[in-house]
Amino acid sequence: MNRKKVVLASATAMALSATLVACGGGGGSDSSANGPVTITWWTWDDAKATEPVAAKFNATHKDIKIKLVRQADGPGSMANLRNAVASGKDVPCLTKNLGEIPGLVGEGLLADITEYLEPYVKKGLFIPAAVPAVRAGGRDYAIPTGFNPSFMVINRKVYDKYGIKPPKTWDDVIAAGKKFKKHGIYVMNLAGEDPSTLVNLVQQAGGSWYKQEGDKWKVDFLSPESLKSANIVQQLVDNDIVANQTYSDRPALISYFDSGKMVSLPTQTWQLANYELNYKKTLGDWEPIDYPQFSDATSFTTQAHNANSGMLVPKGCAHLKEATEAGVWLNTSKDAINASYRKDIKQYIWPGAIPDPSPWVDAAVPPKLFGPHRSKAKPVILKAVASAKDSWVVGPNYTGVFAELQDQWAKIVTKKITVRQALEHMQKYTVADLKSKNINVEG
Repeated sequence: MNRKKVVLASATAMALSATLVACGGGGGSDSSANGPVTITWWTWDDAKATEPVAAKFNATHKDIKIKLVRQADGPGSMANLRNAVASGKDVPCLTKNLGEIPGLVGEGLLADITEYLEPYVKKGLFIPAAVPAVRAGGRDYAIPTGFNPSFMVINRKVYDKYGIKPPKTWDDVIAAGKKFKKHGIYVMNLAGEDPSTLVNLVQQAGGSWYKQEGDKWKVDFLSPESLKSANIVQQLVDNDIVANQTYSDRPALISYFDSGKMVSLPTQTWQLANYELNYKKTLGDWEPIDYPQFSDATSFTTQAHNANSGMLVPKGCAHLKEATEAGVWLNTSKDAINASYRKDIKQYIWPGAIPDPSPWVDAAVPPKLFGPHRSKAKPVILKAVASAKDSWVVGPNYTGVFAELQDQWAKIVTKKITVRQALEHMQKYTVADLKSKNINVEG
């Protein structure tokens, strides 16, 4: 993620302490005596997908109606949301997210909908791994929208050309990278502005840099899970087996992926259509494989945490119960998922919140990208869904911490510092920053 996007996405997070639970939503949830309750939904998603979904909801519900209000983009939407909550006027009851829930709660932007959401959670409407991301301090502040499953795609034609087996572990990735290096080929790409590979590895290992105990935060960037993840990244960098193509020039990045000079991509379902649309040289050469695992893993695990994996219910919404009901329908019902289908690209909005997305997987897999390997995509994707876990806890200063981590990451990939040195720096930085905000912290 580009640092500018991080800064635009969220204002500096405020203290999140024992007062967190008190951040309730203004207004009640009583229906209007004059007719159905209207729930305003802010989103910047494509109208071709969202308008049919809103129309389907309105056609199938009598007591609640959705009013869809288009937003220009994520940063603009969040600026509008802050203004609306501050003024108490025209506050939407549902809005697409662009930020971590704890930070938004710390700003006083979200309503506590725990009593309304938990019955749906207990009914099993949501895949368990999708729920933690909408919580802060043990309370619910958004409707789970879930996650895109993580897996890897490899240029199988190049792997076969040099007799290299598809990797099953991160050690295998490193070993393959050493072999590809002899032929001038990189095994993966680590963009200098994006530390998500390290973040994802820590999650996959079952770790987190933050933990909360009551009103105290514990910070540990040097945990066993973190150091194990750091070791993988360090080997990728030290052995010169990864490219450093930036994400800032997307067409150039995709062209590079299509060149055959980089042959393994950790990816998710939402990216597949873009690959198919833009690949010219390698279309049909790619194969989906399981996400690489740690060599000592006792169970297959993929990461589930997504910073934007909740449909927000803002503070000031006058109809929390109805907003929750509408949000649950939008993210779990078959009618909503089916209504999101776009004929132009032949895809649905990925149903990342539900336990079984299998009816919609085939549509998420483009017809030409994987060539003869296309049939392997569905089991790989469903395995990634079933194995996803969210161990990640987001601290109250994570926005600024992530920006600092980006700066450290740029130094890691250019060999100016080691991953361990970066983690040691992040430990000191994060603890000092929390203390400067008068937040109770240990670390």
